Amino acid sequence: MNKVVTSGKTIEDAVKQGLAMLGVTEDQVAVTVLEQPSRGFLGLIGVKPAKVAVSLLNEEHPESEPPRKETSAESVLSESSTVQEAVGQDRDPYEAAASFLREVGESMGLEIEVEIRKHRDGMLLAISGSNLGLLIGRRGQTLDALQYLANIVANRYSSNFVRLIVDAENFRQRRKKTLEELAERLAERVVRTGKEVVLEPMPSQERKAIHAKLQNHPEVKTLSKGDEPNRRVVITPRYK
Repeated sequence: MNKVVTSGKTIEDAVKQGLAMLGVTEDQVAVTVLEQPSRGFLGLIGVKPAKVAVSLLNEEHPESEPPRKETSAESVLSESSTVQEAVGQDRDPYEAAASFLREVGESMGLEIEVEIRKHRDGMLLAISGSNLGLLIGRRGQTLDALQYLANIVANRYSSNFVRLIVDAENFRQRRKKTLEELAERLAERVVRTGKEVVLEPMPSQERKAIHAKLQNHPEVKTLSKGDEPNRRVVITPRYK
């Protein structure tokens, strides 16, 4: 067997499989990339594995360029023309992040606008448009992922650390209100039953909203338990 076609999550994984099947080392083969891997949108939609042809060098096969190792965040960002520009280029970091978000919206078939505003916790990138539920995701998980990536983009163009908040349809404020109402209901249950309540895992900003709402409650107190990403808020009687 002088040639095999293999697939994997990354090009490197596919090449390793081919080497194992042929029983050779990387310097003894030529690699032809047949299909680039696609992680889809944020690794959730349209995921496609890499496919390569691995051939022994004694066969007449042109050598391909060596596989490139990718990280999850970098691979998502590399698809954006915003971050394909030189890192040291003189560009406003907030505009760069806003451009990245517009490109993500365009790739999803959405027409969106991104407004840059000042916010008490940093700069706010407010997204407006139609069908923004796709950008928000379940309980804001997709929006949180976009915020993480937008911060990476912005800080590539800034010599000082910048912090961005990404919001859509005022979701952050509406989610905060929902969490505060939930905190009040659960606090009442703890007072009534005398038993602590453990919430589902939440990101840090949502745990912060629960803690802030109940910090002055006379009969209950809150604490966080566990490690990320499974860290949870616990509401317990204050004098138990």
